[in-house]
Amino acid sequence: MFSPRGPSLRELMVQALSSVERGYDLLAPTFDHTPFRTPDVILDATADALRPLGPFGRGLDVCCGTGAAMRVLTPLCREATTGVDFSAGMLARARAAHPDAGWVQADVRALPFAGAFDLAVSFGALGHFLPAERLALFSEVHRALRPGGLFAFPIGAPPPVTSARYWALLGFDAVMRVRNAVWRPPFVMYYGTCPLSAVRDDLEAAGFSVTTVPLTALGRREDGGPRCRLVLARRT
Repeated sequence: MFSPRGPSLRELMVQALSSVERGYDLLAPTFDHTPFRTPDVILDATADALRPLGPFGRGLDVCCGTGAAMRVLTPLCREATTGVDFSAGMLARARAAHPDAGWVQADVRALPFAGAFDLAVSFGALGHFLPAERLALFSEVHRALRPGGLFAFPIGAPPPVTSARYWALLGFDAVMRVRNAVWRPPFVMYYGTCPLSAVRDDLEAAGFSVTTVPLTALGRREDGGPRCRLVLARRT
């Protein structure tokens, strides 16, 4: 599937019927050759938007996967960079690709840090948390940052209801809800559960002040709005 070096259809099916942690352990060797890995164009657009706000001290990648966000953190941070994820398989790939960074296995809803970082980023992870879990996640990131620290992540605009993408994502979420209703362990991954308004409310409830900037390099929608915004949540 996806490319000659990507996972097979059978491997994807086994992964989808596993828990989130086990599924990513299984997918880790081929993850970078799938569409699930954040594209470099999004990473670069994020780095460009953050550069005028830096440089930063210590950096943290929340739900780091195979470490793709080091492309953003390493040039922006003058001190150590760290990635945290609960998948040992993904961390092994990250450690091999970026041996100079620190890698920590932990549930991000209980981060083993307090007041340690100046910049935290996250890419493509929010869909792995149910709406009721989001505040706990944001509160842990808030605790991990130093006063004045910044939590940044891109969030896409919803596709138009008339687009094929809208119905594809809606269909994916519906399939996942059915799968989780009839199969254990659950695999939490939804595309429609984190609209910007709800994410902003939870960030503010966790103690952040929130602004956004358009990532214009990623294009605009037909209505003129940006396809993607970078959320900038500051620990006040």
